[in-house]
Amino acid sequence: MASALDELWELGHDRVALARAGRLAENEAVGAPTGIMDQLAAMLGRADAAVFLDCRSLESEVVDLGFREQGLDMLVIDTGVTHAHATGGYRERRAACERGAAVMGVTALRDLSLDDLARAAELFDDVTFRRVRHVVTENQRVLDAVDALRAHGAGAIGDLLLASHASMRDDFEISIPELDTAVETAVAAGAIGARMTGGGFGGAAIALVPSESAKDVTDAVTDAFAASGFSAPRCFTVTPSDGARRDG
Repeated sequence: MASALDELWELGHDRVALARAGRLAENEAVGAPTGIMDQLAAMLGRADAAVFLDCRSLESEVVDLGFREQGLDMLVIDTGVTHAHATGGYRERRAACERGAAVMGVTALRDLSLDDLARAAELFDDVTFRRVRHVVTENQRVLDAVDALRAHGAGAIGDLLLASHASMRDDFEISIPELDTAVETAVAAGAIGARMTGGGFGGAAIALVPSESAKDVTDAVTDAFAASGFSAPRCFTVTPSDGARRDG
């Protein structure tokens, strides 16, 4: 919408400014204390590539994924479980991170490294420490994933995806049984890696799968959901594409 209005009204805003407007709308109008990752990904995306984003400076780099060359697909497993970021757990997790940063004497948890976790363990109760540990280790996993993509391509990030999901499940505690089932079943059926995505408490998981295995993984996940008494998931592949643009 921002891109369309910018063109229609000849405002001349750059893509980062439009992403900022999107975040402002979500924070102020919707009341969800979200970041800017989704908006910038939608504005800065490139075909068959990921966006490596610094959410503080808003600097970004395009990192090739190489899905086509490696014969890989990104399978989305939509659990159908709805979640609301404006209330509840998402807001609580953000508040815990802000408290953690304040106690550690930094502006944000991104200013900490893995070496700081030993000190954090002495300062916090178990729950707050695990919230902090998730953010610090997840930031390192992002850096490791970028290095792996550049050196070896998307096929090398499977273990990082799984470690990310485990951290969100155990330390940040934002997963749900449906998401855990999706991840575990996808990997057992042949996915290279999988993780929940988004703010948690519902939504979707993603699985990186060999193209020829996409149907097998989909069938396995669908059967596992039925066996667990969950509503049927909606599974579909997605293609990393260029960002917001005029179509036609």
